[in-house]
Formats: sequence, C-alpha cells, structure tokens
Amino acid sequence: MRAARLIRMALLIQSSPGLTAAALARELDVSERTVIRDTQALQEAGVPVRSERGRTGGYHLAPGYRTRLTTLHPTEAETLFLSGLPTALRDLGLSDAADTARLKLTATLLPSVRAAAEASVRRFHLDAPAWFREPATPELLPELARAVWSDRAVELAYARPGRDRSPPSSVSRVVEPYGLVLKAGTWYVVARLRGGDGPGGGWRTYRVDRVTALSPAPGGRETFVRDADFDLAAHWEARSYDFARSLLRTTVTVRLTAWGLGRLPAVVDGAAVGDALASASAPDAAGLVTLDLPAESEDVAYDQLARLGADAEVLAPASLRARFRARAAALTALYGPGAEGC
Repeated sequence: MRAARLIRMALLIQSSPGLTAAALARELDVSERTVIRDTQALQEAGVPVRSERGRTGGYHLAPGYRTRLTTLHPTEAETLFLSGLPTALRDLGLSDAADTARLKLTATLLPSVRAAAEASVRRFHLDAPAWFREPATPELLPELARAVWSDRAVELAYARPGRDRSPPSSVSRVVEPYGLVLKAGTWYVVARLRGGDGPGGGWRTYRVDRVTALSPAPGGRETFVRDADFDLAAHWEARSYDFARSLLRTTVTVRLTAWGLGRLPAVVDGAAVGDALASASAPDAAGLVTLDLPAESEDVAYDQLARLGADAEVLAPASLRARFRARAAALTALYGPGAEGC
C-alpha cells in the first residue's frame, strides 16, 4: 500500500510541481505528517524531491529529473478505456488503477497537451445510471470482473425471476464469461455456456445483481481459450433487442383512449411498444383502440398501466382485470361520495 502511495506522490510532484504538503495530503488521503515522512522515504530511495518555501514554493523534483515510473501496467492501460465511467471503475474495483494510470500519462505529456487533457476532464462527464434510482453495486461484480479479465470459467448460481408473482427460481450454470456491460445503471455479464452448444451457440446474458453465488468451474478446467473473433460491442448490439424481448413473457389485452395510446411508449418497455402498436385495432366509434401488450409479468403490466389511469382498460387476462377492479373499488371507497375528507 505504501509503495503505491510513494509512486503516486512522485508522479504528482512530477506532473504538478509546487504542490504543498496540504495539497498532497488531500490527493493521497493521508495526513501532512505522512506526506513529510513519505518525502523523506523518496529522498532516501534516490528521488530528488525538494521542498521550497514562499509563494511559489511547494514540492519539486530537481531540474531535469524525471521518474522512470511512467510505463503503463497492462491493467492500468485497460482502465484508460473506461476512464470516462467513474461509476463503472468504482464498481469494478479499478478506481485506484485508473488514478495511477492517469497520473503516469499526465507525467509524460508536454505542458500544452497536459492542459488540454485536464480541460476535457472539466468539461465532460458521463453519468450512466438513470434518473430517480440509486445504483447498487452487485456484491459479486468485482469477482466476476476478475474472471472476465483472466478468461476464467466459473460456475454461477442465478436467481431467475418467476412469472407474475411466483417466487424466483434458482439455476446453476458453468459459463465462460466473455464480457461485462453496463446498461442504464445495471450490470450484465455476457457468457458462453461451457461447451458452446445450445440455441444461439450457447451464449447467455445474465443480470449480475441476480448472481447469488460464484465459484471456480468444476473439474479443474477453469481457464478457457477466448474466441479471437468475439466482439463484445457487436454481440451486445445484435442480442440486446432479442434479450429485451425474451423478458416479455405475458400478453395483456388493453383498450386505450387516444391519450392513453399516445402515452403508451412513455410507460411501457421499449421492446414491447412496436409489437403492441402493430397489433392495434382501428379506433372504434368512441375513438378507443384495442391492442395486445407484451409485458414481463402481470405485476409489471399492473404497475405500467396504472399510470394511465382511466385511459387504459384491461380486458384480459381476467386475473389482471380483477386487480384493477379491486383497485378501482378501493379508490371509490377512498374518494367517492360519502367518503370523509381530511
């Protein structure tokens, strides 16, 4: 831990001459006394760190001296491709490696180029999660990420959501994890079933927050040979739409007003909208349209269609219609004639 901190300190002093002990303490998350001790350790190791007083003082390296610590480690180089995703780096446990990599890169740049790089950081930031949701890091994500980096097959237990309100079922699979994808604040792992057979070549996509257990592949065959032609981005683009559609396991017949039809794309899953609109009937004499809406479950359909209020009438299935009837009765009792107000 201290060795990594000493490297970071040397790189900080090289890339930003004149940093004070207080500034270094803030950057390294240590006390000023620790900074002074670490400076002495660097000097004893042959790094010519000097402390200067005055308005232009602070810590400097001797004129003409540059550290030889700027060669990027492969892991640090890989994290540079994710450096615009601070949340992703934190979730994967790579924040420290990314910080060190950026410092090494900064230390090698000319002052004019360094200023341009720093300006871009001040002007652009990517916040991946959607609004109104607090993203939670899946507990097993860092361990799964290490398996992805090292091409290591794993056996994972996965909580598969049940249909409608039935409890989730658990399945176990031995997979070769090829990559991780962060989609709207949710992590997914793209993996191939060990053996590569089955529909679609054995490829599967799992939500990482539903992985309940992770262990090495049984039989002493942990590592796998990665397909050199595999392109994660192209695979995700080709499969993500089919994956979203595969979640739609329930169909709801609903009658909508013109306003409800216009609002439908805002309240239901995007993968369901196209199929629903394609099934829509011509407006009847009252201007109402009937269509079949794919949904992940009756629970999800209930939550979605409830946002449309009286502009959506569920016709089938009967169980979902009964839920809306019960809700309407409860609202009538709460707000109808004779109900007591606050």
